[in-house]
Amino acid sequence: MITTEIILFVLGAYLTGAFPSAVWVGKTFYKIDVREYGSGNAGATNTFRVLGKVAGIPVLFMDIFKGWLAVNYALLISNSSELSPELFFENQLAFGIAAVIGHLFPVYTGFRGGKGIATMMGLLIGLNPLAALFSFLVFVVVFLVSKYVSLGSIVASMAFPVFVMFVLNSDNSSLNLFAIFVPILSLITHQKNIERLIRGEETKVIFGKNKNNEKDS
Repeated sequence: MITTEIILFVLGAYLTGAFPSAVWVGKTFYKIDVREYGSGNAGATNTFRVLGKVAGIPVLFMDIFKGWLAVNYALLISNSSELSPELFFENQLAFGIAAVIGHLFPVYTGFRGGKGIATMMGLLIGLNPLAALFSFLVFVVVFLVSKYVSLGSIVASMAFPVFVMFVLNSDNSSLNLFAIFVPILSLITHQKNIERLIRGEETKVIFGKNKNNEKDS
């Protein structure tokens, strides 16, 4: 049942996800809008690329934390202890998705956000830490081999539903539907990266490059 309280929490989750970590760190500490350099995205990867690991690591953790925090707003619902496990999970899922949408289209910065992968990871950690860990390990392996963050993100997102449905044998229909949605969102947000990968033009990540990089978006 959708109540006024649930709607307010969804809005709060969106506003949480919309917090522009990359833009805030760049402008506050470096006087740089990371969206004007590198890939043009307001995310952790572009922050690493443009400003280096000292800026990129905090942005990465903040973006992950946004997704995790939004999922846990479900604990603050007035009757959360009385909800069925299925309904509680659905509330968690709704809040987490709202946070990811916030990261993709942040109201604070003219709806120009990132690709939502780190915030999605936070969401996954909140929903199913074991599946999130598996996806992260897949990302690390693919990234270390290819040096492409985009490829690692795409493959990891595809591994998530496989792990949920065939390793965990989940019978949670909401989780299974969401698991299918994860790679779809990743493919949509990485469309340009996929095109560059096919053409052999995707940039391999070399952390610590400076703001004079040409935009590759």
